[in-house]
Amino acid sequence: MDEVRIDKWLWAVRVFKTRSIATDACRKGRVAIDGATVKPARMLQRGAIVSVRKPPVTYSFRVLELIGSRVGAKLVPQYMENVTPREQYELLELQRVSGFVDRAKGLGRPTKKDRRDLDQFADDLPEGMDLFDWDEDWDEDLH
Repeated sequence: MDEVRIDKWLWAVRVFKTRSIATDACRKGRVAIDGATVKPARMLQRGAIVSVRKPPVTYSFRVLELIGSRVGAKLVPQYMENVTPREQYELLELQRVSGFVDRAKGLGRPTKKDRRDLDQFADDLPEGMDLFDWDEDWDEDLH
């Protein structure tokens, strides 16, 4: 196999759960090959770098082999190499940790899990790092 459609390859190596989701991502401009956004029918070749934007992260993969049918998760490393920069994963971790801050309007009050996550976040702060100095006089800052 010398070429395969980008949407089919993304589905086959399990980047997307279904081929239609992979096709929609291509149509919405979330998939790029070597920096250029592509349509779902674009043919993919070995050695290309595929970027997939799944907010807040942009994943990057190097194509090692082409495949047209879906394979098991254990076989995926034969077909692609993950070359996503570490900074992208740090964004993902930051999003996960600060997820309780981004509550959409109308979701109601925070759940018990949200409170526990907030407590865990506060406990994980380094020693000596106070978020607010309660002893400081506010009036001194105004003058």
